[in-house]
Amino acid sequence: MKLIVTKDYETMSVRAAEEIAKIINNKPDAVVGLATGSTPFEMYKELIKMNKQGTLDFSKVTTINLDEYIGLSPQHPQSYRFFMDENLFDHINIDKKNTFLPNGLAKNVDEEGKTYDNMIDSLGGTDIQLLGIGKNGHIAFNEPDEKLIAGTHMTKLTESTIKANARFFNSIEEVPKTAVTMGLGQIMKAKKILLIASGIDKAEAIKGLMSGKINTSNPSTMLQMHNDVILIADEDAVSLL
Repeated sequence: MKLIVTKDYETMSVRAAEEIAKIINNKPDAVVGLATGSTPFEMYKELIKMNKQGTLDFSKVTTINLDEYIGLSPQHPQSYRFFMDENLFDHINIDKKNTFLPNGLAKNVDEEGKTYDNMIDSLGGTDIQLLGIGKNGHIAFNEPDEKLIAGTHMTKLTESTIKANARFFNSIEEVPKTAVTMGLGQIMKAKKILLIASGIDKAEAIKGLMSGKINTSNPSTMLQMHNDVILIADEDAVSLL
C-alpha cells in the first residue's frame, strides 16, 4: 500500500483527482469506480475543472458507483444518483448511459446484486476504484460484522453510520436504514484502488487499516491484501500512525 500524506483536505482532493486523471488519460475508455459522501466532494470539483480546461476527457469513460440507499428514487435529493449527477455528471462530457449505480428501488435486491456484479465483470472490472472510509472502518456500506459479504448485497446501516449521514437529511428519522452496496470481493477485483481520508475522525480507522492485521471489525483492513492500493490522507487522518 502506497501512502501519500498531504497537508490538508484541499491538497488531498487535488492529489486524488490527479490519480483519477492519470488513469483516464492513459486509457480514455477506462472503467472508473466512484464513491459518494463528503470526502470526494472537492475531488469531483477538481475533475470538473480539468474537464472544463480541456485536459481531461470523459466522453468514453464508464463509471461504476459503490452503493445506493434502498427506498430512494434516483430523483430523491439525497439519493446517490442525484449526488453524482449534481456534483459530477451534469458538469462533464460523460454519456450518462455509461454511468451506473445499484438500483435502490429493485424489488429483488439479491438479484439486483448479482446483475450489478455481472455487469461490472462484463466490462472487465474497474481500472481504478475510489473509496472513502467510515469512522468505523467501513468501505462502501460494508459495515463491521462477524462476517463480510463478497458480492453486491443489501446491508443494514450501523447506528454510527446513520448518525454520520443524518447531516444530509432534515432529521435522523429520514435516513434510510438499509442500502445496496458493492461487496468486498467485488471491490477487491479492481485493478487499482484509491482510498482517500480526511479529518481527525478518520484517524482511528486509518490506524487500524495500517496495523498489519486483518479483521472484520474494520472492513478496510481487507485492502491490505490488494496489490495496488494508494492511500491519500491529510495530516489529521494519519495523526495516530
